[in-house]
Amino acid sequence: MGSQDVADGADEQRMRAFTRAVLADLHGLERLIAEDRFEKGVRRIGAEQEMFLVDGARQPAPCAVELLEKLKGEPRITTELARFNLEANLTPLVFGDRCLRKMEAELEELIGTADTRAAEIGASVALTGILPTLRLSHLTLDNMMPNPRYFELNRAATHLRDGAFHIVIKGLDELDITHDNVMLESANTSFQVHFQVTPSEFAPLYNVAQAISAPVLAAAVNSPVLLGQRLWNETRVALFQRSVDVRSSTHKRRAAPPRVSFGNAWIKDSILEIYRDDISRFRIILSTENLDEDPLKLLAEGDVPELRALRMHTSTVWRWNRACYGVHEGVPHLRIEHRVLPSGPTVLDEVANAAFFFGLMASLADEYPRIDQVMEFDDAKNNFFAAARHGLGAQFAWIGRKTVTAHDLIVNELLPQARAGLTSHGIHPDDVARYLGVIEERVESQMTGAQWALRSLATMGEAPADVRMRSLTSAIHQHQRSGEPVHKWPLAELHRTRDWFPSYRTVGQFMDTELFTVRPTDPVELAAQMMDWQQIRHVPVEDDHGKLVGLLSFRALLPLVSRGHDPNEKLITVQEIMITEPITATADTPTLEALAVMREHNMGCLPIVDADKHLIGAVDVYDLLEIAQKVLEDFLVGEGGDGASRGSGKGIPRG
Repeated sequence: MGSQDVADGADEQRMRAFTRAVLADLHGLERLIAEDRFEKGVRRIGAEQEMFLVDGARQPAPCAVELLEKLKGEPRITTELARFNLEANLTPLVFGDRCLRKMEAELEELIGTADTRAAEIGASVALTGILPTLRLSHLTLDNMMPNPRYFELNRAATHLRDGAFHIVIKGLDELDITHDNVMLESANTSFQVHFQVTPSEFAPLYNVAQAISAPVLAAAVNSPVLLGQRLWNETRVALFQRSVDVRSSTHKRRAAPPRVSFGNAWIKDSILEIYRDDISRFRIILSTENLDEDPLKLLAEGDVPELRALRMHTSTVWRWNRACYGVHEGVPHLRIEHRVLPSGPTVLDEVANAAFFFGLMASLADEYPRIDQVMEFDDAKNNFFAAARHGLGAQFAWIGRKTVTAHDLIVNELLPQARAGLTSHGIHPDDVARYLGVIEERVESQMTGAQWALRSLATMGEAPADVRMRSLTSAIHQHQRSGEPVHKWPLAELHRTRDWFPSYRTVGQFMDTELFTVRPTDPVELAAQMMDWQQIRHVPVEDDHGKLVGLLSFRALLPLVSRGHDPNEKLITVQEIMITEPITATADTPTLEALAVMREHNMGCLPIVDADKHLIGAVDVYDLLEIAQKVLEDFLVGEGGDGASRGSGKGIPRG
């Protein structure tokens, strides 16, 4: 998330001073490039590992503050946006020989250290692009890390938007939510890799990174579920753009670009094009307290500037391939940060994904020195979003205007090119075979992390969503520790033990959301037929905007049904016989409290509403009976010795 040294962006005078500092830094970068002051003759790689913290029930564990206290002696592990996230920064490595093995070993070490210390406070580490058990109730400011940068980012983003964040993502299911802060961004965790370049080769290599983002992502997708909904194969791509989209409605009407983007054109000559574009298009939203660096003066004195102001601003513009400036041992360098890859499923999978990217970066620039002349930028951009949506099922418009499937492109063309690229840079042959072998087997088996998760969910039947997501997360957690790459994992099974009891703690965790409703002006005959067809005894009554206005029970219909249908009788509408002020609950209502309310008022159905009385679900007595049955089964099986029960997939009929 960038530098943590931030100032109050509401201070206009300070923001003006910071803007001048950004421009001064850009002039300093121009001078550095003109004087050829950058490191040459070496290619380095690096990575950043983002991760989730989960509790024993595999839900997000907001314990990062406590965990970082235990990890004070490990400076490579640091904060991320949420209290249930951490980030590990790996040591830069020279690109050659056993660098990939060293990267894998350091990842295992850092994750293992975090996992061991997390266990001391009842938590553990999970690697996944989006945690399946994450719920909207986790994404509150209470769970934001107590860091000034994050709160200032949230203040600036909500100020610029002139309203809440509206997220609409359509996939196998559909997600349509409104949220009032930037914490949705914390639902994403990535494995970001860095590739050092010189100023003269930045433009062609950056364009290669853009072109290969689609096939690299297609092979790596690992984020198919968000808030219980099955969306894109890599839902991170859709969510990230929307979760920090600070454009006002006016800017959207003008088609102003979002701060998270793939870009709109190839780079022609220099990294300066990206920085100038970021400054021209995107308002500065964060500033730093430290404005005392004069880059031109430092350069005149023979020193190297940090360019902190420029780096602060560009850290709030999230390109999928980001331009980075850094200083290593007193020498400046440039990097391309590839932000496309998701976290997980395993460390081996992640390093394999990185090897595929590095190998293609090393080979395609030689084969296509000007990839912008043999491929349309719009094709590269369309390919990227197709990969995010469909994974290995995507179809690409590739170099030479040919159309090819992701599978065929990767297996027949890109894997041989990646092998050649790694070999030409002296990567050990055993490591080339190890990591690219994982990619080849994963692609040939069509078993990415996303497909494993979706196929697993498809086998779990109609169990409550919370149980299915816990089962999925539990399997991810278990298989990651085996070290086997995801294409060798068995599918996750629906699993209930006493640890799953929290899945029924609140009504929002198991309520029905696929509801059959009527309007108050509908004829009662419609409601009666609906109850008969769907075998239900209660129908919520809502207005055209989804607001609950009543509840109709089969009991209220009985007098009408018993006397039969008379075509000459006055038409009776739902509003004439419905309960006009039904007792309701919210999604956070404890299950025991809901049960007590239903017993006290002799209710067969309890509508669940949001703060504005919009209908979001319902719980009926059969839901509670099913829960009681499952709890009893688990208890009895547990008493029998194995402590677990497999669901039969059969519910109690609602007749």
